[in-house]
Amino acid sequence: MNENGEDTAPAFGQLLLSHRRAAGLTQAELARASGMSVRALRDLERGRAQAAQRRSADALADALRLSAPERARFLATARDGRRRASRAIGPVVGDLPPTVPDLVGRDDELARLREAALAPSPSGVVVSIIGHPGVGKTTLAVAAAHALREYYPDGCLALDLLGMADQPLSSREALEQLLRALGVPAQQIPAAAPEQQHLFRSLLAGRRVLVLLDNAADEAQVRPLLAASPGCLTLVTCRRALAGLEGARWVWLEPLAAPDATDLLAAIAGPGRVAAEPDAAAELAALCGNLPLAVRIAGTRLASRPHWSVAYLAGELRDASTRLSSLAAGDLQVRSAFETSYRRLSPAARLAFRRLAAIPGTDFAPTLAAVAAGLPVPAVRVHLDELVDANLLQSGTDPYRYRFHDLIRIFAGERREAEEKPADGETLADATLSHLLSTATAAARSFRPDRLTAEPFPSRRRAAEWLDAEASNWLAALRLAAQAGRHRAVLDLARSLRWYADGRTQQRPWYEVFTLGVAAARALGSRREEAVLLNFAGWARYFCLVDQEGAVGLHREALAIAVELGDRGEQARALGSLASVLLRLGCLDEALGYAREAVELAGELEFWLGQGNIRNVLGSILRAQGRADEALAVHRAVLADVEAHYGEANPDARRFFHSSTLLAIGLDLNEAGRWQRAARTFREARSLSRQGGFSLEEGYAALNEGRARREVGQHAFAGVCLQLALTAFTGVALRWQRARTLAELKALSVVIGDTAAAEEYRREALALCEELGTEEAKTLAAELA
Repeated sequence: MNENGEDTAPAFGQLLLSHRRAAGLTQAELARASGMSVRALRDLERGRAQAAQRRSADALADALRLSAPERARFLATARDGRRRASRAIGPVVGDLPPTVPDLVGRDDELARLREAALAPSPSGVVVSIIGHPGVGKTTLAVAAAHALREYYPDGCLALDLLGMADQPLSSREALEQLLRALGVPAQQIPAAAPEQQHLFRSLLAGRRVLVLLDNAADEAQVRPLLAASPGCLTLVTCRRALAGLEGARWVWLEPLAAPDATDLLAAIAGPGRVAAEPDAAAELAALCGNLPLAVRIAGTRLASRPHWSVAYLAGELRDASTRLSSLAAGDLQVRSAFETSYRRLSPAARLAFRRLAAIPGTDFAPTLAAVAAGLPVPAVRVHLDELVDANLLQSGTDPYRYRFHDLIRIFAGERREAEEKPADGETLADATLSHLLSTATAAARSFRPDRLTAEPFPSRRRAAEWLDAEASNWLAALRLAAQAGRHRAVLDLARSLRWYADGRTQQRPWYEVFTLGVAAARALGSRREEAVLLNFAGWARYFCLVDQEGAVGLHREALAIAVELGDRGEQARALGSLASVLLRLGCLDEALGYAREAVELAGELEFWLGQGNIRNVLGSILRAQGRADEALAVHRAVLADVEAHYGEANPDARRFFHSSTLLAIGLDLNEAGRWQRAARTFREARSLSRQGGFSLEEGYAALNEGRARREVGQHAFAGVCLQLALTAFTGVALRWQRARTLAELKALSVVIGDTAAAEEYRREALALCEELGTEEAKTLAAELA
């Protein structure tokens, strides 16, 4: 009633009341019959709601048992009431949070959001922004909403769903807030959640509205809140994947690229401070894992402490045990961001999360996760999925591998120390370390030439796959074992890796690996094993680091120990290695003397491949002295031994040795000017290297084949070979090989009359020669000039 005593209840409410009374039903009885709440009926009859939604109106008509004409009028009145309610609602009164002034590095993501938002959709566009805690999801969503608001003239709504709080906002509470923002008076908001949802969507019909739902908990919370009308956009931020949102698009947010993280630091701390200490600023951003929240906190700490240098704060963050504590500024804390996600995990997933911190490398497979967690593989896979969904773990490019963000790994380690019983935690951590060391040792031993089986692996290919995939883990385990004084395990792994390292000279830090082995041998007092590892370290010093003088020193040290012990086999290896390095240094007479002495001792070696390696070195020295025919005789004799002993070595070892011997024969033929025969030999060596996966050796064969093909006029074939070699020779350690390949490409371009390409190759080769500064590089530069 109004002040004049007139009934102001909407027509539908009056009609409902009259039908209920005519049917002799109480509100409670009608509520039970229709499935509506008593409160919803009361609101309709008293005019607090304009009309029932369509499904509710149908249910009421059924419960009231209306005749056909009565039913038609009843539903038409409900429909008119809904239309009047929609017209009565004014423009959206909500607004967006302010955007940050220093958003950097998100241009690509903003472009993807714009593209997704403006794509046509019959039921509204939904875009979820997903990522790690602290990666800047809300910041990006707010920036995108401001950038897109011109496309939504009917208004923008923003609502924090408190998804990470102990009590997230319920869908009903969220709908009430959205409806009030849409101008619906509190007394007209239906009590039942389904009717609130129907009203919300009916109010958006025909409008262009943007709805930002920040910090969502899960699909069930979000689904009723979607602006499911053409022309509307719902932006959702969540730490979970929200894979169950039908028709949604996703933008996965990664940490910033390194330059963008440094730019963000400069925007907050001041460009002058960052420009004054660029290296320290880059390190500081890296220590923050390029995570925007962490970088923002670091920048804020610098801005509030003008007397601090950037290097000082970077130094504070280097200690992983205190890094998260240092990444706090006021109420901004990286640790708190992680804790909210951690608390929402299931207890079993929390346990797995903590224990995975014991894995020392950058990524891992479920089998290794099972060892670290102390759980069966099927169980740990379930927990890994939950951790990925919570964005506390990432799937790698390989779907069967996982990795932590650096800061989240530190947080997981903190939780392990705080929540695990010391005995349990240490036992599992030790088990993980021991598993990595023992498995890597077993896998690497299968590459010994005299090992014809790969046990316990089904094949050498599988052993290689494990070593390749888990390289970051067994390398980290080796370092940790060295620090912990587990000298025998370190020595066993370092010794076993030597044959696996062949053909992979640039893939792993072999000098570090073998140097750790030397230190372990010394700690154990094993002089013989010290000599063995010194020879391995010398090999790595030359082949991996291109340091001939350093290699000579290590091999001389190994030789002295072998002579002292009377170990003729290790003397042979040291002498052969010295001869090989001195050959590269141009000390041919000294190299020849060592090589001949090594050949005399080679019969002491336990396996014929070792003898063959030393004889190949002798042949290479003879070739360098201009004695190509003698060299060819030596190398052909070695090849005959390869063929005679083929079944005594495992396929990978003999393939590698066969290809390297063919490469030596091809070089002999090149030196003798027998280009056609040389080209065929190099092609055979290249094929064997490719079969074995020895990309660097394939590159050497391709380079020399290219030269031979050019000499016989097969220019197109030569170009293919040289381009293949150029692809193989990348990285600092291979600059000399790349310069030689470029010089060959320049010569080929001159022959075929492509002067522009010739000049381009010449300039790049000269630049590399200038970087190298070696005598052979100076000689090549003079030829190119």
